[in-house]
Amino acid sequence: MGSNKASEDTGRGGPKTPIPLSVLTGFLGSGKTSLLNRVLKDPVMADTAVIINEFGEIGLDHLFVDQAGDGIVELSSGCLCCTIRGDLVTTLEDLLRHLDNGRMDRLNRVVIETTGLADPAPILHTIMLHPYLAMRYRLDSVITLVDAINGLSTLENHEEARKQAAVADRIVFTKTDLLKTEAERGNFAQLENRLAALNPGARRLDASSGEAQAGQLFNAGLYDPQSKIPDVAAWLNEEAYAEASHDHDHGHFHGHSHGHHHGHDHHHGHHHPHDVNRHSETIRAFTLATDRPVPASALEMFLDLLRSAHGPKLLRVKGIVQLAEDRDRPVVVHGVQHVFHPPETLDAWPDDDRRTRMVFITKDLPEGFVRKMFEAFSGALLPDTPDHQALSDNPLAVSGFTSPVR
Repeated sequence: MGSNKASEDTGRGGPKTPIPLSVLTGFLGSGKTSLLNRVLKDPVMADTAVIINEFGEIGLDHLFVDQAGDGIVELSSGCLCCTIRGDLVTTLEDLLRHLDNGRMDRLNRVVIETTGLADPAPILHTIMLHPYLAMRYRLDSVITLVDAINGLSTLENHEEARKQAAVADRIVFTKTDLLKTEAERGNFAQLENRLAALNPGARRLDASSGEAQAGQLFNAGLYDPQSKIPDVAAWLNEEAYAEASHDHDHGHFHGHSHGHHHGHDHHHGHHHPHDVNRHSETIRAFTLATDRPVPASALEMFLDLLRSAHGPKLLRVKGIVQLAEDRDRPVVVHGVQHVFHPPETLDAWPDDDRRTRMVFITKDLPEGFVRKMFEAFSGALLPDTPDHQALSDNPLAVSGFTSPVR
């Protein structure tokens, strides 16, 4: 992942600290333009580059003070702004070229704004699959804006909206100040419950209450941007998954069917009556943990099987793993659908908790199935046993893991 020194402190040819990259996405009409215009005025955003599809689409109200070429302009706030030229890879490479040849002094953050109900996964894959970009940029966060007035309807009617919410590190509610009637506030309460069940690990912020400041929106990645030290607990946020499970067990909300949410039909009477349940059943959020050290070969096999047989069903996977071969240096795992970052080895455990912990957000992939597979790979099948050898020889045909999805 590069050196832990700041990029200004290294030579031009030496390793540079990866630049945090965030993706800003959102439901239709969620107010991304307004949020960006406000956030970009924050002094901490001065060394930020914002990538948008077209200047005309987002309407940034800053004065463009310098046309730097290559589709990059400098804003009066000190931020850079550029359009996507040809493809995202070219644009990200252009920014690095400006940084490396001295045309810009520093680049502390990149924000990519997506249009409408775009699936953020292809954007994340662009960085994760490109060897050079993966070395120079580091995924910090996916920020999803949700319109408090129309969000429930959008969530129920658009699969892409559910995906945007499911993969988010930050969920920002906009227009909560426009909730006037009891019915509107009731709908918003349902929306909050739905999002808490879809993605319990995402931090939820209310823009109208002033919570969506730059400091709260960003820095959601593994590394603290100031200390460069990994903050695994905040990144995984596994306690939120446990709380969601506890609430589910006690009937506060149901992460799979939301059967307690009465009154949906009168908002969407044109739907088949089972549509709401079918939609919400497809996405699940859960966490798995074990005290057993995991053999490196078992971890590799587990991840290979998940992404090859069930990749499209893995919306987001995060984890920290204790390897049997190196118990003092944990491995960090991060995947979006079938694409995983190369596992990263930390120098030491960040705290006293040395359990292997993985959080999953899946679509059409039951928790029980993943749990059974995880338990088999994490130590129930110990090395040098016939079951383990059979699993190594034919991992798809052991313990009922065979899947028709290839």
